[in-house]
Amino acid sequence: MIRDGLALVAAVVVALTVSACGGGIGDPADETPETPETPAAGQSPAPATDGDLAGELTVFAAASLHVVFEDIAELFTAEHPAAEVAFSFAGSSDLVAQLDAGAPGDVLATADESTMATAVDSGVIDGAPQVFAENALALITPAGNPAGITGLDESLDGADLVVCAPQLPCGAAAETLAEQVGTTLRPVSEEGSVTDVLGKVTSGQADAGLVYTTDAASAGAAVDVIAVDGAEDVVNRYPVAVTTHADDPDLARAWAEFLLGPEAQDVLEAAGFAVP
Repeated sequence: MIRDGLALVAAVVVALTVSACGGGIGDPADETPETPETPAAGQSPAPATDGDLAGELTVFAAASLHVVFEDIAELFTAEHPAAEVAFSFAGSSDLVAQLDAGAPGDVLATADESTMATAVDSGVIDGAPQVFAENALALITPAGNPAGITGLDESLDGADLVVCAPQLPCGAAAETLAEQVGTTLRPVSEEGSVTDVLGKVTSGQADAGLVYTTDAASAGAAVDVIAVDGAEDVVNRYPVAVTTHADDPDLARAWAEFLLGPEAQDVLEAAGFAVP
C-alpha cells in the first residue's frame, strides 16, 4: 500500500512539472498577437499628423508687411509648434538684390508683382508666385496737419514731402498716382522703404508723405490722412513665392499656402489690406 501511494505522489509531481514547462500565463507562445484596429464600415482612416514640419524658416518680406507678418507667424507656429519663423524686412527691390547675391532666404513676399517678376527672371524663385494681398496709397501728415496740406496739389509747394525711392513698389505707385492726378511730385527725400517714409512723418521731420493705407492705419492718431481722389485705384498686389535655395521647401510652401488660408487672410484684412 505504501509503495502504491508513493507511485501516485510521483505521478502527480511529474504532471505538475510538465504543465509548468508548457505555455503558461505571460508565455509568448500562448499569447495571441494583437492586430491593429481597422476603421468600422463607412469610416475613414485617421488623418496623418503633420509632424515633419520643423526647423527655422527665413522669410524675406516687404517692409509694409512687418506688423501683420509677425501676427501671422504666431498663428503659423501655433499650428506647427516645431517650426520657427525669422524675418528680414526691407524694400522689395533690396530683398530681391540680396537673394540674387546669395543671401539665405526661404520665402519672398514683395509689395508688387513687378518686383517679383524681377526675382523670377533672376532665377531665385522656385515655382509660380501667388498673390495674397493688395494695398493702396495714402497721403499722410503729422497729427494736426501743421503745414495745412490739402492733397496732391499746390498745398505741397514749399512743403517737405517724402516718398519711397522710385525703384521700390511704393515709389512706383507714388509716381503712377501723381500722373493720374496730373501733378509732379517734388519730394525732399526718397526713402529706402515705406516704413522710413512713415517714420519721417510721425517724427515731424516731414510735412507729408505717401505711404500705404495699412501703414497709415498702423500709425493711428500719430498721423492725419488726407484724401486724394483716385488713390484707391492705384493698387499694389502682393505675391509670395518659395526661393530656389530654400533649406526646407515643404516648410516654405506651407508658409506660402498658410498666407492664402482663412486665418491669415482675416489678419491681413483686419490690418487694412484687401484680400484677393
